[in-house]
Amino acid sequence: MAVPIAVLDCDLLLYGRGHRTLDRFKLEDVTDEYLVSTYGFPRQFIYYLVDLLGATLSRPTQRSRAISPETQILAALGFYTSGSFQTRMGDAIGISQASMSRCVANVTEALVERAPQFIHFPEDEATVQTLKDDFYGLAGMPGVLGVVDCTHVAIKAPNAEDLSYVNRKGLHSLNCLMVCDSRGVLLSAETHWPGSLPDCTVLEQAALTSQFETELHKGGWLLGDSSFLLRTWLMTPLHIPETPAEYRYNMAHSATHNIIERTFRTIRSRFRCLDGSKGTLQYSPEKSSHIILACCVLHNISLEHGLDVWSSPAAGHMEQPEEEYEQMESGDSEACRVRQELLLTHFS
Repeated sequence: MAVPIAVLDCDLLLYGRGHRTLDRFKLEDVTDEYLVSTYGFPRQFIYYLVDLLGATLSRPTQRSRAISPETQILAALGFYTSGSFQTRMGDAIGISQASMSRCVANVTEALVERAPQFIHFPEDEATVQTLKDDFYGLAGMPGVLGVVDCTHVAIKAPNAEDLSYVNRKGLHSLNCLMVCDSRGVLLSAETHWPGSLPDCTVLEQAALTSQFETELHKGGWLLGDSSFLLRTWLMTPLHIPETPAEYRYNMAHSATHNIIERTFRTIRSRFRCLDGSKGTLQYSPEKSSHIILACCVLHNISLEHGLDVWSSPAAGHMEQPEEEYEQMESGDSEACRVRQELLLTHFS
């Protein structure tokens, strides 16, 4: 008797009954070394994600072989850390490339939903003061609440007519605005900006600017490079330092701001889907933005779990050399006064 095709899932059709089935892959059956080499993270980290996302990923289904949250998470981690949907990854857990893609979509959305839980500025005074103290300990720069910068991630061309995502290198990308603390923990991540927008325009339009200008952190500032305009809450380096105090300020600024560059390298090294070595993200700008944000959430969770070893520089294809941006000068007299007072008080 013919078997109705509707009762068979794509994995059974592709692999047949002899292929390893989903319920045979168990985390406890493999070593931590295998998990790290294949999925990028150790067992306890993966168990944590299963607890965190399990309820969201366990949606009701009519399929007899629904993919478990554990398997969905492994599939997504495999893609994030390798940048590939190659059959080897699906073979490891017994699912097809099509199912891999669905798993990545499900886990990505579950992580994006939890972004505010893991990516945010501290609010209580004690934690804010600790944030400042940690930054001060790096190079003597006082009052720092975070370092901010932009980085580009390559995406496929949305369509032939849309040039808004073409950056100055002639490649399609998203320009991602991020802020981190002294350990590289992300405090803000806006991953949706079109690659054609310069960094200063991204910041001008970002929610981060509204946040700082209307409600937060009157007693401190962010550090940004010379691609941004000086603001009362954003200290930039002096374009042409002349006095010893100005040189000391610029040196402290540079040493502190370097944390965000190291953070970008770490994220690209850990999540190879973002580094360009496997090609561009083959998704719409919106879905690509969500994948980037999901990786940012995982980055912060990994730091919470002590997986915070700084990586060596990754071969990211979309890094922007510093000389590419235009030096910005601010006409904000109050911002200039704040920076001058900082120079006189702490670097003279």
